[in-house]
Amino acid sequence: MILILFLLLLPPTSCKTEPIKCSIQDPIPIVQKYFQPGDLIISGITSFVFITRDVESFEEDLHHSLVGESLCRVSFDSASLSLCRVLTKYYQHILAMIFAVMKINEDLQLLPNTSLGFRILESYAWAQTYHAAMELFSSQSQFVPNYKCHILNKHISVLGTIDPGNAVNMVDILDTYKVPQFPTISTTNKSPFYYHMAPGEELRYKGIIQLLLHFRWTWVGVLRGLGGELEHLIFSMFSLHGICIAFLEQLRAVYITIFSDVLKWLVETFHLVINSKANAVIINDKYLLNLRWVLRLPEMELVSITPKGKVWIVASQMGLASFFYQKSWDIQVLHGALTFAPYSNEVAGFQHFLQTGNHFSSKEDGFLKDVWEQAFGCVFPKLSGNEETEDICTGKEKLESLPGAFFEMRMTSDSYSIYNAVYAVAHALHAMKLGQQQHRGKLNGRKLNLQDLQPWQLHFFLKRVSFNNSVGDEISFDKKGELITGLDMENWVTFPNQSFHRVKVGKLDPWAAEDKMFTIHKEAITWHRTFNETLPVSVCTESCLPGYFRRKQEGKPFCCYDCIPCPKEKMSSQKDQDDCSKCPEDQYPNKDQDSCLPKKISFLTYEEPMGIGLVILALLFSFCTVVVLATFLKYHHTPIVKANNRNLTYLLLISLLLCSLCSLQFLAAPGHIICLLRQISFGIIFSVAVSSVLAKTITVVLAFMATKPGSRMRKWVGRGLATCIVLSCSMIQAGICTVWLFTFPPFPDIDALSENEEIILQCNEGSATMFYCVLNYMGFLAAASFTVAFFSRKLPSSFNEAKCLTFSMLIFCSVWLSFVPSYLSTKGKYMVTVEVFSILASSAGLLGCIYFPKCYVIILRPDLNKKEQLIKRNN
Repeated sequence: MILILFLLLLPPTSCKTEPIKCSIQDPIPIVQKYFQPGDLIISGITSFVFITRDVESFEEDLHHSLVGESLCRVSFDSASLSLCRVLTKYYQHILAMIFAVMKINEDLQLLPNTSLGFRILESYAWAQTYHAAMELFSSQSQFVPNYKCHILNKHISVLGTIDPGNAVNMVDILDTYKVPQFPTISTTNKSPFYYHMAPGEELRYKGIIQLLLHFRWTWVGVLRGLGGELEHLIFSMFSLHGICIAFLEQLRAVYITIFSDVLKWLVETFHLVINSKANAVIINDKYLLNLRWVLRLPEMELVSITPKGKVWIVASQMGLASFFYQKSWDIQVLHGALTFAPYSNEVAGFQHFLQTGNHFSSKEDGFLKDVWEQAFGCVFPKLSGNEETEDICTGKEKLESLPGAFFEMRMTSDSYSIYNAVYAVAHALHAMKLGQQQHRGKLNGRKLNLQDLQPWQLHFFLKRVSFNNSVGDEISFDKKGELITGLDMENWVTFPNQSFHRVKVGKLDPWAAEDKMFTIHKEAITWHRTFNETLPVSVCTESCLPGYFRRKQEGKPFCCYDCIPCPKEKMSSQKDQDDCSKCPEDQYPNKDQDSCLPKKISFLTYEEPMGIGLVILALLFSFCTVVVLATFLKYHHTPIVKANNRNLTYLLLISLLLCSLCSLQFLAAPGHIICLLRQISFGIIFSVAVSSVLAKTITVVLAFMATKPGSRMRKWVGRGLATCIVLSCSMIQAGICTVWLFTFPPFPDIDALSENEEIILQCNEGSATMFYCVLNYMGFLAAASFTVAFFSRKLPSSFNEAKCLTFSMLIFCSVWLSFVPSYLSTKGKYMVTVEVFSILASSAGLLGCIYFPKCYVIILRPDLNKKEQLIKRNN
């Protein structure tokens, strides 16, 4: 590191300066590189060649066939052969960069009279990222940082790769020179010289959360790689949206010494994933390779579990890529996977560029040989020509014949980011050339010379670049240096030959309105075949159906719950309700308690059986009262009628008739007039009837007291006393009712609570106090009548009414004493039924006890209805 810092502090040296006498031997030369000269160079550092040292020390690879692998000579410590494994799919990134540079050089409007070149170096899985970054500041022929001997080697920006290790390590060297850097993978680096071509990891997980919420996947598994901020994002964001984690497994580092332990752990993880109820599994790209690898292990033959379909949600930016030795592996387990990739579009001419293969003739391409050999399983003939090989690479092989896991003809999102990054640099250079007069102060007052251009001078224009690319997409950066773009949601449709299609099924646009930020076309999604074309379900507990509510299971995550039926008076109309709700007052829950039905309007009416029975009773008692009244009118001259005060008799009978008829008011639809009249008329009419009974009783008592010699009661005997009693008692009740009407009068009301399925139309009494005052006063009159009649029951007389009055008032008081608790214990229209029945029962009691014995004598025993019989019995 001291040597590196010393070299970085050396001033840049040109060819005009005397070369440094000392030479620095390259301990680890970079074999895979590609250089094309130009006035300005756009550099790139890739990472898709993996080196395994000392292949000859291994006699046999236990699990994989290495047919078709390339042996490349790389000097680590001696001239030992090393095994090169190439992810051929990522060769498209280099071709995208070449294609963009070529199109810019052909464009006469963009950067006229200026040619762009490129310099691409391999970092070998970021093992030599520092070396590759320092080599950018050296000449082509010799590794001497800060010493360049080629005028067409002026690099102005560096494009990173999709490997996060490269993106991080590049900063240590490139930030020293303030070189614009364009990583195509989301990183958390806050370097002011960074221009992020992909949205951050947080946005990717916001998209995953939106996806989980859309499909109601609340029980998910997580297979994460090493490092990263995934765990923090999961635990801070998922739980806030009601998503629980069924399992969380982190990838372990694989070492030869503990390979058996790692193998055992991989099998255990396989069991965990397959047996879990979580059908949605978020998986890291490194875990993706291990998942496919573990399914090919011989040890898996001992596993009796058949892999079930899962919805793999690929959390990383890297797509499905395979090494050559995985060519025979089945990728059907990944069928239907979903992933979020930076927004991309198909660039016109790119597929034709890949198909023509003109760029493959370049001898400067240090990647082509290894890519070609591993992609097509052929070998390039050696210069000596002594060895005979069967599969010779002809150079006529077609990239479109390769399965998608090894090479895609459609431009991937990473290649699209590289394409846009190259054009962003070109447009910034173009703006610099056009505006050199206006920005002379920022260029130290000198005229722009391409060879004098320093990379840091480009930042001013890159931060303000804004253009539409060849597809029509707008390219610009925000204040943080992040490309203003979104994410495409892609669905992987795989085939047995390792081919697969990436189908765009949605989009996440952080710059759109909140309701349009996430869009998805679920009808375009292809699910794994085990789901039988139905929507996968990934929950801890099956959804609670309407009519039930959720109750959390003790000791388990909040996504695990029991389904409890709603209480009788409540309902739930949707799945997975946390609580049941009450229906509006005019509705009630149906039988399944999953919806509300309108309540029926109900009141005690003539049409229902109970109402019909009460009407018949009322009419029957009214008829009987009329018959009795007619009988007394017909026989009004008889002694038995005269002996009991005919006027009070007629008044009482008329009152009882009106009592029976007033009960019919309670069977009509409650309205303003009905509600005002029915309780008032009932109270006054019954008060008249009871007052008449009281007057009769007092008249009988005074009549017998007046027959005694020297009695002073004779002056009280007469019609005047009876009339006074009836009027005074009735007027008091009328006064109470008048106060009731002017203070809290009864009014129509509805009762939506008494019956579950009905709304009861009723009359609200207005003031319960006034209503019970009316009843209490009527009870007072009844009690007084009963008391007087009871004490006069043994008076001698043939036509003495005292006994009849006593029994009638006993029945009357019994009925109304039982009325109060019955009335208070019933609800709705049954309260009206109780009151009507009490009215009819008390009226019938008075009519039967007082008048039926007299009618019996009048009609059936006329021989007893004579004056002689009256005198005889009195004696």
